[in-house]
Amino acid sequence: MSIIQILILAFIQGAAELLPVSSSAHVIVASKLMGLDPTSPQMTLLLVLLHTGTMFAVIIFFWKSWIKSFFSSWPAFWNAVKMVTIATFFTGTVGLSLKYIIEKFFLKHIPDAEIEHLFGNLFLISAALLSVGLFIIFAHFFSQRNAKTAKNTSKEIGAKESMWIGIVQGICLPFRGFSRSGATISTGLTLGVIKARAEEFSFALAVVLTPPVILREVLRLLKAEKAESFDISTLNALFTPGLIGMCLSFISGWIALRWLSNWLEHGKWHYFGIYCLFASIVVFILHSNGY
Repeated sequence: MSIIQILILAFIQGAAELLPVSSSAHVIVASKLMGLDPTSPQMTLLLVLLHTGTMFAVIIFFWKSWIKSFFSSWPAFWNAVKMVTIATFFTGTVGLSLKYIIEKFFLKHIPDAEIEHLFGNLFLISAALLSVGLFIIFAHFFSQRNAKTAKNTSKEIGAKESMWIGIVQGICLPFRGFSRSGATISTGLTLGVIKARAEEFSFALAVVLTPPVILREVLRLLKAEKAESFDISTLNALFTPGLIGMCLSFISGWIALRWLSNWLEHGKWHYFGIYCLFASIVVFILHSNGY
């Protein structure tokens, strides 16, 4: 993998990761067009390192608002911890259950099947983009209708909202193209959560979710590369590309977050859904042409 390819993927990942348009779908399509294998351990490790760059962008971007909403007092902090824990528990339960079902029943014909074998399937990515696009559009108009009728439009996040957001996030995990941020923020909007709070909570969950995903991919890579034969030069060759890309994904992620927050607050959320529908068609055409 060349430096140019890494920089291209880092820019796409950083920009798309923090917009509700599925960074994974965009990166997988881009990698296929460049002749790379998006299901390989090296590639999935690169993707999670790029996710790390965007995670730092999230922390810095939301830090001030998190202090006001989640760290303003001990009761507020512990309530935030409880809500994040509830959501993460349901994410893990649903995500791991889906992973087990898919690997044991739908991929049983593949020796040593892993959920990552689905990540390069453009037909599934197209279907996931279509689904999340429709969900984003529905959530936008549903929340707009509630705002006009003064119904259920100013909720804080409670246990029920955390549970449903966690469930939806768990559904996103095995399916590239089903945007995690798009689905979780849309779930919050549908449940009547304040727009800014839905956004803050969605990305707080992303910060919690990213480290275990990184650990899983590192272990998967080490297993695939027979870690017992590693030396320093081998480790450098594997991790340096991801570290370079991580810096660029941080910068592009910061810019994307400013865009997302502006559109969410100014009633343009549905535009992201329309884009996902368009992207779904493009990915389906690529699938039909043998990519």
